[in-house]
Amino acid sequence: MGTSSDVALRDREPADLPRLVGVLEAQQAGSGYPVRWPLPFPAEEFVVRPGELGAWVAQVGGVVAGHVALLHPASGWEAAAFREAMGLPPERMATVSTLFVDAERRGAGIGTRLIDVAVAHARALGRVPVLDVVQEHSPAAALYRRRGWRVVGEARPHWLPADREPVLLMTLDDPAEA
Repeated sequence: MGTSSDVALRDREPADLPRLVGVLEAQQAGSGYPVRWPLPFPAEEFVVRPGELGAWVAQVGGVVAGHVALLHPASGWEAAAFREAMGLPPERMATVSTLFVDAERRGAGIGTRLIDVAVAHARALGRVPVLDVVQEHSPAAALYRRRGWRVVGEARPHWLPADREPVLLMTLDDPAEA
C-alpha cells in the first residue's frame, strides 16, 4: 500500500487529468464523493475548477494517487454560506476542495498530506482555510475533525439531494493565533 513517506506531492499538470478522472471514478462508489454520479458535466470540469488558487497531486511510485485543490470562493452558495457563518469576505477565505484519493491507497496518509499542502498555501496567501463536507460522508468529516477542523455552520447547496442532511461548513483555526 505504501506509507505517507512514499508520497511525493507536486503541482497538478494538464497531463494528470486522465488519471485523476479515473481515480475519481474508481473511488466514487466507496466514498460517495462526488454526491452526484455520474456527473451532469465532464469529470474534468469537476477536477479543474474556476478560481483555483492552487492544485496538487500525490504520487506513489510515480503514479498519481490523489488530488486536492484550493479555490477562491468568489460567488455562489459557498461564498454566501461562509460569509454568513464566519463574517469574512470571500477574498479572506480559501476553500480546500476536490480532495480524493485512490481507494487502494486509503489509510496511507495521502489525504492528510494533500490537506496539509492546501492549508499551508491558504495561510501563505493570508487566507483562512475553509471547506464543506457532506454529513453522510462520515469518514471524511471524521478526518477533518481529527485534524482540528471545526464546524461553523451548515448549508444546503443546489446539488445536494433533498433527502440528505445539510453540508457542514468547517474552518481550521491558525494555531499561531491560539
